Amino acid sequence: MSAVTARVRVEPIVDPDSIVARRVRELRVAPDQYRYVGDTTFNLGDTLRDPMSEAMAVIADDAVVGFYRLDFAPNAVVGRSLGMPSVGLRAFAIDHRQQGRGFGQAAMRACCDDLRERHPEREVLVLTVNCINAPAISAYLKSGFKDTGELFHGGSAGPQHVMLQFLHPHPESRP
Repeated sequence: MSAVTARVRVEPIVDPDSIVARRVRELRVAPDQYRYVGDTTFNLGDTLRDPMSEAMAVIADDAVVGFYRLDFAPNAVVGRSLGMPSVGLRAFAIDHRQQGRGFGQAAMRACCDDLRERHPEREVLVLTVNCINAPAISAYLKSGFKDTGELFHGGSAGPQHVMLQFLHPHPESRP
């Protein structure tokens, strides 16, 4: 199964005992990615306890292949407001057995489409990515994120690039 042939969608996880939540707990990243993403079981539980966050599953056809957290607090990701309605993307993970098949990019498209539909008031999706995590930086750039040139120094794994994806046509991007 690849993202080219699979229907990739995202869905909120609200029930910690659902089949989807159980499948998310089974997701694993490669050992060298763990320092950037953390433990998916912990991230799922932490997200479900936070009223300002949404736990999201990435589903390809009927298989759970990934997870991410949406944070709606204005300063959740970079420690300050961006001056526009934003949502933070954290703990993004595609299971190591499913990586390299295009699910990450398909998940980012589905994530942005989902935000436009369910949270149309949000203007920008923001994330941070570790400066030495070249594969992730490349993947986010290919998915349409823009590197702001700003570094966030609040992460436990070292400095991180701040990246944005505008969810609606933005005045800066108009000709």
